[in-house]
Amino acid sequence: MSEFTVLVVGATGSIGRYAVAESLRRGYRTRALVRDAGRGASLPEAAEAIVGDLARAQTLAPAVDGVDGIVFTHGSHGGAAAAERVDYGAVRIILEALGGRRARIALMTAIGVTKHTPGHDWKRRGERLVRASGLPYTIVRPGWFDYNEPDQRRLVMLQGDRRWASNPSDGVVSRLQIAEVLVASLTSEVADRRTLELVAEHGWAQEDLDPLFAALQPDPIGSLDGVLDTHNMPLEGEPYVVARELELVRSRRR
Repeated sequence: MSEFTVLVVGATGSIGRYAVAESLRRGYRTRALVRDAGRGASLPEAAEAIVGDLARAQTLAPAVDGVDGIVFTHGSHGGAAAAERVDYGAVRIILEALGGRRARIALMTAIGVTKHTPGHDWKRRGERLVRASGLPYTIVRPGWFDYNEPDQRRLVMLQGDRRWASNPSDGVVSRLQIAEVLVASLTSEVADRRTLELVAEHGWAQEDLDPLFAALQPDPIGSLDGVLDTHNMPLEGEPYVVARELELVRSRRR
């Protein structure tokens, strides 16, 4: 059996670093996508830093060549333009670089993503690209990072995205746990086509995540949204360019 190869997008970020470490811990060949060689210097020696430009698909060929799983941990910290370019754009360009090749996707977005904001809407459009691709996937919407109390490590997976307070009362979870869930989903059969909100409650972390994944409802085949999501962003109201790019993604699987 060939070695399982994982690409981490956003590898030098606060969660991407944990995802790289978790992938290596599991014995996977681990690639870290970086904007320049200097950024790769801070990563573990065992990780293979690959320089690529998320604005140009042709530069990403070495990163996606022969890859088995892709973990998206990228994120923007600005308004709508940044969210379109980063949160949505990174997903679009990686899928374009993949072409018709298959890889398992683990995409991180955010709890409350179905509450309309300029940033959330672009994250949600990125989710839709993944679902439209026909690739196996898990979409993880984590709560607020590292607001956990010391004994708050028991993972809970929710669906329907009903927590819209936009503060830590929506739920908290550690960066390390987010990375562990993302990487674990890549090889879990029962995590395929699951969209979930991830939070941690009082209690200790579970070693086996498959029972949590298995308890979730899968997204319907062909659906653009999570199985229990509120239908508040109809496709007919989307910008023309978004609808066109969804169709392009779908066409690659035909």
